[in-house]
Amino acid sequence: MPDAQPLSAVSGRRAFLAGSGLALGSLAPGLSSTATAQETTMTGKRFQYCLNLSTIRGQEVDAAAEIEVAGRAGYDAIEPWFRKLNEYVEKGGKVEDLKKRIDDYGLTVESAIGFAKWIVNDPAERAAGLEEARRDMDLIARLGGKRIAAPPAGVPAGESVTLDDAAERYRALLELGDEMGVTPQIEMWGGNPVIGTVEKALYVAIRAGHPKACFLGDVYHTYKGGSSFDSLLLLGPQAIQVYHMNDYPADPPRETIKDADRVFPGDGIAPLTAILRNFIAVGAYPALSLELFNATYWAMPADECAKIGLEKMKAAVEAAG
Repeated sequence: MPDAQPLSAVSGRRAFLAGSGLALGSLAPGLSSTATAQETTMTGKRFQYCLNLSTIRGQEVDAAAEIEVAGRAGYDAIEPWFRKLNEYVEKGGKVEDLKKRIDDYGLTVESAIGFAKWIVNDPAERAAGLEEARRDMDLIARLGGKRIAAPPAGVPAGESVTLDDAAERYRALLELGDEMGVTPQIEMWGGNPVIGTVEKALYVAIRAGHPKACFLGDVYHTYKGGSSFDSLLLLGPQAIQVYHMNDYPADPPRETIKDADRVFPGDGIAPLTAILRNFIAVGAYPALSLELFNATYWAMPADECAKIGLEKMKAAVEAAG
């Protein structure tokens, strides 16, 4: 059990929980898990459709071309990877040119994927990880980005990090985000020994005690980690702002399934209708970011892959109605 805290700390945490949507009881009044996607027209809210650029990684186009693929396909937003952005800049590309492309297509940058080692035990390595995160945040802010992923990257095999330590380190990352104007989202990787379930990710987010703490969820990782999709009913709009959309087949089984086995939404067995209705039930309309690593899709032309993915996400939302 965590050590007892002063009354002021407890009061502050209660205030945080009340406002964050991370606490039990954050269900939107008058809504239930049977609410449908049709309510987007009643409330004025809607899901944004985002392309996580891993989905077209195998086509090996540069960061500028990735933006154009997403724009031509009709997405609302993108979720780039820092590796690809940095590669573009290192080869002489200009951040300003990427920003212009994003603006020209009317896209937003809802999140970005990096692997800064903010969570590791070694103090020097962790300090270096925070500096990497600072650079990442600066780059994504220059692109108009709002958030970055904060996965449990870099913990050596066989080494453990307690959830309380992870929460303290996540808070430090959030405070850095306050300086940079970018929000890090705690991300779980299904089966990861540190943050491998939804429950652990939510504990870290709540324990961090920061008003901008939030959770980056994922259909595949929730399944891989053995968590329930009904956990979404404990969340609210602040708690979940971006959600990785994908699907998974019945085979291979959970124990051996890998990232590369993810399929387009609707082509697997994931309960996508229930997932989307759970979002609506709590008034959460996260950006739905299509994140796939499937070699079959990488063999397609990038425009075709992106377009099919968008059509299938839209069909999943429509089916939830």
